[in-house]
Amino acid sequence: MFKRILVPVDFSDSALQALDYAIDLARKFKAELVVVHVLEPVYYPGAGDMYGVYDMSSAYREIERAGREQLAHLASQLRAKRLSVRTLLLVGSAPYAIAEAAKKQKADVIVMSTHGRTGLAHVLLGSVAEGVLRTATCPVLTVRRGKSTKKAAQRRTGSKK
Repeated sequence: MFKRILVPVDFSDSALQALDYAIDLARKFKAELVVVHVLEPVYYPGAGDMYGVYDMSSAYREIERAGREQLAHLASQLRAKRLSVRTLLLVGSAPYAIAEAAKKQKADVIVMSTHGRTGLAHVLLGSVAEGVLRTATCPVLTVRRGKSTKKAAQRRTGSKK
């Protein structure tokens, strides 16, 4: 049923828990995992005005390098478990970038975490999962954040304890 599963990660425990669900699906259906990390554009209002010009490019390059490094580490862990995996580092608005990546990669399903925020927290922080649900052209499986699993914690820290 599933040949390609797209999994957005921000390397948080909840995202890694969603990855655990995706791994189980990938094994069951012998599907490829496409692990996506989205870098939101950094805006620095007022640069060049009162405070002079501040070059954000070096800081942004460092954030991008760290993202690529974390994706590569995660991919190597998954490949060691004999899973077919590709990684994508994208720049843009997370909900839009994830939905577009799923479309371009011909994903059969998106598996992602949701924090389950409600009320004022939801209004102020928004919801990447909600944005993906509204714009994706394929099914979206959301995994609600629960207690950190041992697998997710090990993947996050790289330890095998």
